[in-house]
Amino acid sequence: MTAQAQSADRIPVTEIVEPRATESWTHTRSGEPRGYIDPQQLRELWIHTGTACNLSCPFCLEGSHPGDGRIPGMKLDDVRGYLHEAMDLGVEQFSFTGGEPFVIRDFVNILDYASQHRPCFVLTNATDPLLKRRHQVEPLLHNAYPIHFRVSLDFPDEARHDHDRGAGSFNKALEGIRWLVDQGFEVSIARQIDDNEDPEAVEDAFRAIFRDWGIPDTLAFTAFPDLGTPGTDDGSPEITESCMEKYPTEQSRSHFMCTYTRMLVKKDDEVRIFACTLVDDDPQYDLGTSLKESMEERIMLRHHRCFACYRFGASCSAPS
Repeated sequence: MTAQAQSADRIPVTEIVEPRATESWTHTRSGEPRGYIDPQQLRELWIHTGTACNLSCPFCLEGSHPGDGRIPGMKLDDVRGYLHEAMDLGVEQFSFTGGEPFVIRDFVNILDYASQHRPCFVLTNATDPLLKRRHQVEPLLHNAYPIHFRVSLDFPDEARHDHDRGAGSFNKALEGIRWLVDQGFEVSIARQIDDNEDPEAVEDAFRAIFRDWGIPDTLAFTAFPDLGTPGTDDGSPEITESCMEKYPTEQSRSHFMCTYTRMLVKKDDEVRIFACTLVDDDPQYDLGTSLKESMEERIMLRHHRCFACYRFGASCSAPS
């Protein structure tokens, strides 16, 4: 792997993108052939509901905050046709991210429609936007397919969590988790990775808090590294073809989300298809408007967040 510029020389992605098939798309800055993924079958379709959020977390990989419009909010009419195209391609799950999905006015209608056709997976902070719409969410439990909620709970420390997410957000999230579990929805937790942490000790600390709140201590965790804010390059190493050759099996390479997922992103008034959930700040990953055609394109591992998938096996998907 060839090292990129050090973090002090971070380069905004928006200053280095060009149309696909250029030298920077296919080769690293030092001229080595770039690592890539050849997609297989579409198994999971993500829908970006928009970057508006009720919170303003400084580390947010989408740069979301109240009223944010970098990615406009989705409507059911925007996605209905794509849901059916995905089903024709054999999709197994519909997944949703933001921003905070429950801030978006039409989100419950989208989730209602989607969960009548496939299992659904929702990333949420489970605070006020969800709690205020409990009367709309509870009936979805009776749809044909289940809905799994992954709730962001950064650290097993109320003060540390609330430092970035805002006073009271830790307890609000626990209230949301408890309500979802009590209704019968499946729930898991997204937490942040600390340098040199003891993962077992961290998750044991979470479980103690859950027991205090009357929440099952068996909830699954997914731990995420710092993925940076939109439009920045964090100095991660670039992934070359030789890097990918170190992956010993096709099964190992298949864990990259661009192998089996696509994400719908609204740009102005048009829905576009992006390679995965982490690259919507780089227009080189815009794969057009056909899901079928998007699954025929080779994906170069050019974005600095691709290295998180390479190093950590990080996946936005639900735990198996």
